[in-house]
Formats: sequence, structure tokens, C-alpha cells
Amino acid sequence: MGAVTSTVAARFAFFPPNPPSYGVEQPPPPPTAAAAPAAGAAAAAAEGEEVKEKGGGGGGSGRVVELTGVPRRGNVEARRLRTKRGTEVVAMHVRQAGAKLTLLYSHGNAADLGQMYELFVELSSHLNVNLMGYDYSGYGQSSGKPSEQNTYADIEAVYRCLIETYGASEDNIILYGQSVGSGPTLDLASRLTRLRAVVLHSPILSGLRVMYPVKHTYWFDIYKNIDKIPLVRCPVLVIHGTADEVVDCSHGRALWELAKVKYEPLWIKGGNHCNLELYPEYIKHLKKFVGAIEKSPPPPPIDESTEASGPSDRAPMEPECTAEDSRKSTDCRDKTRPSVDHRHSTDRREKARGSTDRRDKGRKSVDQPEKPRASVDQSDRPRRSVDRFGGMMKSMRLRNIDCFKVTATSGS
Repeated sequence: MGAVTSTVAARFAFFPPNPPSYGVEQPPPPPTAAAAPAAGAAAAAAEGEEVKEKGGGGGGSGRVVELTGVPRRGNVEARRLRTKRGTEVVAMHVRQAGAKLTLLYSHGNAADLGQMYELFVELSSHLNVNLMGYDYSGYGQSSGKPSEQNTYADIEAVYRCLIETYGASEDNIILYGQSVGSGPTLDLASRLTRLRAVVLHSPILSGLRVMYPVKHTYWFDIYKNIDKIPLVRCPVLVIHGTADEVVDCSHGRALWELAKVKYEPLWIKGGNHCNLELYPEYIKHLKKFVGAIEKSPPPPPIDESTEASGPSDRAPMEPECTAEDSRKSTDCRDKTRPSVDHRHSTDRREKARGSTDRRDKGRKSVDQPEKPRASVDQSDRPRRSVDRFGGMMKSMRLRNIDCFKVTATSGS
């Protein structure tokens, strides 16, 4: 049963556009002097082959390629990057003059770089950030097949390219994960100690939880975001539509509640799974978030002793990274959470009472904070049908393509 469920979850998780919406070709060779000796030309060719081979060693600089079927822009560069699992992914880097931060964007299902191209360019401009987007293995012109483990290797290769080729630093990178992209985003974020921030756009708690209202994490589940987000040390912004029929808004709310460092979330009223970019509050809230992150100091380095002591020792980072406006509402909410731990005071009060019934009632009141976790799972009960989920994913595939095309022409 477990293997069957895992296969079903993986099958519904990936819908690469077929055929891809763009092509890839080698860039034109740089102009050379007419009088260059043949030996020099041969040496240059050999050097080029060597660079090509080195580009396939797990990220790094990779090799520059040209995207076809999309507008040519001077501030956009595309590369093929070799991952540690042996696939080659296509990534595009949008350079924004004077930008201090870089957004590493992991897109959602039924989309590739050709469909995301204009959105990436617009986001880079409106947010004043450099932006790196990429196609997962099996998407667009990336080689290999889509899988959970491949997406983890894909984002690692792109992250290394940002560091080694484009000069980005960990403390100036914001990871952005949309829908399925929240999986590789949180996997990488949970392992980076100085990451600047994370944005989760219509995220999932896990692959299995999208289909079934399970209350526990099983070994065969995919993208176990519910278990990884407590390990993220930087500010987390969650954006989710309240009318999302593919991934219920309860997924985003639960992930926000579990985040260690919360930023004011954005619940877009009436927003669906693939049209949030069309709402004015989307770009407005993102601008506010990026501005707050840019003004906040980068996270301090973490000692190995601190690292070994576990994530719970890193809570003091919260006031350094969150925005002032969001701190008030966020911190007030956080202050109420430790009340769950005040069980000793509750017990003392009940010892003074002689009634066993009253003591039981007191215990029930202490356990009440656990109920919202169950409500998150209960909200997904109408979505138990695998057939219905498959139909929704197919319809999402069409809506994704349409909405990204519209987004490309939309303003701020």
C-alpha cells in the first residue's frame, strides 16, 4: 500500500509542459582576429571543450546557452548546470543594476522557463533584486526525469552557481518556492544557516497531505515540508489564496504557524492556485517584504557548538530579521504560544481543588491548543478522491499556462 501511495503522490506532483515552451541553442562564438594562427584557434577550441566538460561537474559556472522562443535581453543570461545526480538543468539569471539581494525562484507545476520568463523579468524589476530561475530535471530543456530527489539536486546546483559564478552570498539570497517548488525550497532552506529569507507561494504541507487528510508523516510521503519548516532559521513569508482549489489555504496557514521566524503573511481573498500574481496586493506585499529584509541586518554566523545544540537555540534571531510593522502582530501571536507550556501552574491550581472531575477539565483546557493541527487535516477531507485530485491537477495545468501568460503583460 505504501509503495502504491508513493507512486500516486509522485505521479500527481509533476506536470512538465509538453512540448517545452522554449528552446536552447549554443551562443554565437565571439569574434576573433582574421590573422589568428590555426594553432591558436585549435587551442581555443580544445579549451572550450574542456570548459564544457568542467561545466558538468555539479553546478559551478556550467556553460552559457541561448534561450529561443523568448525575447532577448541584455540583462538575462542562461546556463546549463550539471547536478550531482547527473542531469543537466537550464537556469536563467536576471541581473538588476544596483540590486543587493538575489531571489532564487522554484516555480510550480505545468510551467517552464519559457512561460515564467516575463514574470521573472518583471519581478526582478519591480522588487529591485537579481533573480535566478530554473527548470527541474525533466522540465523545459532540462534533461532527466522529474522526481523529488532530482529537484533537491537541481536547486543545489543552481544555488552553487549563484555563489560561484554570480558572486551572490548566502546571507543575501531569498529562496522563493511556488506550489511544488516549496519542496526543494524548504529542503535547501532547512540546511542553510545564514539564508536571508524564504517566500512560500501556495505551498504544500506534503505531497500526501494534498490528497489525503493524514495526521502523521509517513516514510513514503514526498516533500515533507511540515517537518522541515521548523528548521528554517530566517524570516518566512507565506502567500496563499483563500479560494485555492488545488492546495487548500490551510496548508499555507499551518506552515506559517510552524515557522520559527514569521513575517506578516498574505492571504489573498478569492485568490486561486495560479492567479495570485494578478492581485495588486501580491506585488505590494512582496515589495514591503523585500524592503524590510534589505534593511534588516544579515543573520550572524552560527558556531558549530550552537549548530549541534539544535534549532531551538536560535530563537533570538527573530527580532533581528522581521519587519517592524509585522513584529507587532507576529510577536503578539508568538507570545501566546508559550501558554501551552504553563502546565505546572495549571496543575497547582487543580491540586487545591478536591474534585477529580475539575482536574480532568483543566487538563482538557491545556490540550486544546493541539486542536488546530487536526483542523488543518480536516479541511482537506472533501479532497479524498484521487480521481478528483487528478482532474484538478489537469485543470491547473491549463490555468497555469494561461495565468502566467497574462501575468507577463500585467504591471505591478
